[in-house]
Amino acid sequence: MPLYRDEAVVLRTAKLGEADRIITMLTRSNGKIRAVAKGARKVKSRFGARLEPFMRVDVLVAVGRSLDVVSQAESVAAYAAPIAADYDAYVAANVIVETIDRLVPTEHERVPAQYRLLIGALNALAKHAHAPQTIGDSYVMRALALAGWSPRLVSCVVCGEPVGTPAWMSVASGGVMCERDHTPDAYRVEPTVLRQFTALVRGDWSVLDGPTDGALLPATRRLVEEWSEYYMERPIRSLRLLD
Repeated sequence: MPLYRDEAVVLRTAKLGEADRIITMLTRSNGKIRAVAKGARKVKSRFGARLEPFMRVDVLVAVGRSLDVVSQAESVAAYAAPIAADYDAYVAANVIVETIDRLVPTEHERVPAQYRLLIGALNALAKHAHAPQTIGDSYVMRALALAGWSPRLVSCVVCGEPVGTPAWMSVASGGVMCERDHTPDAYRVEPTVLRQFTALVRGDWSVLDGPTDGALLPATRRLVEEWSEYYMERPIRSLRLLD
């Protein structure tokens, strides 16, 4: 069988038969793939814990008829252990992998920018670089932006003029609106909420790590949930666990 080598992050696993697992991974060069790891559930599996969720691995994969087969797996970065040791980090990591799993529905579609964002977020969680909840929320918004669903946060989506205070938000229309032209579905958003939301989209940690020590206002978190649910067409289940 033809072989290919790639770097990957394990998103999820599923049991197959008595001893095997199906491993869903996002790879650097081949997009999302699903591959069988034969014998992965055995106590003395040659893969050890290298094919568990959140692990970053170098894999050698054999092309199969319906599913590819993992031939080798070597650890590149063991994010799983430090993430699993902290509940908030573990929940945030689940938000992250659930988000990318949904955003990349097609297998073998290259998404290098999404891959870089994914390993950056997991690395930040493993190193406890910022508040886990905020890392998860920022990842969701930045991943959606890469997928083409970035909110318009400076100028009104109706008239195009810069938005001052008060600002109004319409998720369905794609961003902020001014006082004069806001639509009936829009709601008023406080300046601090808009500032935090903008920082999440931009990954601006100088704002997010500011006076609140990485804690987001409840209204900011609700806006992240609303935005992601609208554009992904269903809620991110793990996101609710961060509340």
